[in-house]
Amino acid sequence: MNLNKVILIGRVATDPETRSTPSGQTVCSFRMVTNRVFSSANGQKQERAEFHSIVLWRRLAEIASQYLTKGALVMIEGRIETRSWQDASGVKKYRTEIIGQGLQLGPKSASGAQKQEKEETPAQEEIPIIEEKDEGEIDVKNIPF
Repeated sequence: MNLNKVILIGRVATDPETRSTPSGQTVCSFRMVTNRVFSSANGQKQERAEFHSIVLWRRLAEIASQYLTKGALVMIEGRIETRSWQDASGVKKYRTEIIGQGLQLGPKSASGAQKQEKEETPAQEEIPIIEEKDEGEIDVKNIPF
């Protein structure tokens, strides 16, 4: 049995870019950053950031482009995929991406009216995980909005 599964929780590093394929499929891509805190050999606390390329398709792409912005907290569940191509000068290039199959949005922004809501209701409601179905569609009842 083989398994290719990734779960990342981090911050959106770039605003999502949405486009459509010639066949009409919506695709959204953005960079995400995760941080790791550890102690060095001499006991000093250090932090290291790792950047990930995220690609979402169909309804997940639409949701991400509508609700995600740079700095937003997000959880992505998916698989690792590496693709290759030749650039204009004939050099072979590689890119490793996370192909998202599930998305969970973090807490709402603490600005404006949302900040007032947060002050009135101290307990943050849990946002359900949104996953693609095998048919490539998301059940509307799973969208937290």
